[in-house]
Amino acid sequence: MRPITRTASLLSLALALGAAVSAPTRAGEPVTLTHVHGLSYSADGARLMIPSHDGLAIFEGARWSKAAGPAHDYMGYSATRDALYSSGHPAPGSGQTNPFGLIKSRDGGKTWSKLGLEGESDFHTLATGWSTNAVYVVNHAANSRMSQAGIYFTTNDGLKWTRAAAQGLGGDLRSLAVHPTDAAVVAAGTADGLYLSRNAAARFERLVGGRQVLAAAFALDGQHMWFSGYAGTASLLRIALKSGASPEALPIPPLGEDAVAYIAQNPARPKEIAIATFKRSVLLSKDEGRTWTSIARSGATSE
Repeated sequence: MRPITRTASLLSLALALGAAVSAPTRAGEPVTLTHVHGLSYSADGARLMIPSHDGLAIFEGARWSKAAGPAHDYMGYSATRDALYSSGHPAPGSGQTNPFGLIKSRDGGKTWSKLGLEGESDFHTLATGWSTNAVYVVNHAANSRMSQAGIYFTTNDGLKWTRAAAQGLGGDLRSLAVHPTDAAVVAAGTADGLYLSRNAAARFERLVGGRQVLAAAFALDGQHMWFSGYAGTASLLRIALKSGASPEALPIPPLGEDAVAYIAQNPARPKEIAIATFKRSVLLSKDEGRTWTSIARSGATSE
């Protein structure tokens, strides 16, 4: 595995693709996605949630709004069935310590609890298991609970962190994903392909090579994965988690000089998939990726 300190984060890729920064939204104003730092559905499937530079944006009932709660800069965001996990930076004037380390919300982002490493670490790459309490992060420097850079995981909300050897992982790391029910199964998207580990990131084997993989997400049934890439044009693919399986390309609309940064599946309506791009566009499919509807374009949301 190449040094984590040389890893290209999704944030740096987004900035390279031209993501903009806008002023915070005021009450009554249209919601603008200033950044896109993640993507998830609520457990009941009613809300699509997007962490941004100034809080959580919500798409529910065909309308956009800002979530109740602090307008923090949520980075490294990921969701489970019961909670949201994130890292990042406090909102200006909040008086909280920067950076957050690891934080957790059980009420959809209204309130957050601190799980350690406050003032020490900001995890831009963070992944959780939907039905487990596993949290994996990419750590870039030593801190009070992590002796060196690397991939770490916790199964008890940060009370204990374990460094993963990540043997066999090739190429600069782009993304992590955790199996929905097996905390030891984790996938990594890198500049060299899609990798899978079945022993808590101790060793990886390459599932798909010959392309960079920017985003990766397990299907909630645990039987296959979605992943994205960019080679002149954006791509979205799906692969079954069985020996000898080949990836299947899904027909996404042309994105120009943009690519899929995040992928999420609706737990209540499994055929519904959402994708968000580096340039802050968001699209929905209700038929497993065969057709798509745009709900945000370049940060501007539809009403």
